Amino acid sequence: MIEFKKEGIPAISQIPIKVYYDDREIIGEYSADILVDNKVLVEIKATKKLIKDSEAQLLNYLRATDIEVGLLLNFGPEPEIKRKAFDNQRKRNKENLENLRASAS
Repeated sequence: MIEFKKEGIPAISQIPIKVYYDDREIIGEYSADILVDNKVLVEIKATKKLIKDSEAQLLNYLRATDIEVGLLLNFGPEPEIKRKAFDNQRKRNKENLENLRASAS
């Protein structure tokens, strides 16, 4: 956060993200690590290796917001970076959402 500030890049830490059921009722809340310039969600880990659950967590954050790009940063023994993108057009397409749900089960 200090480096973002030094560089004049707008960033906010610990962003609450409301989770809606069927686009109407709030059923919970996520907490994303960093939101950069209202455009990129950054999720930070410090583990030996990134796992699929961490990637799924980032994708869920992207699904729950209008943010289309996310970065997963791991500061473990071997630093790792994963970039995920989920465009808003796909999020809004009910058929695509149903396909995503079906493939996840």
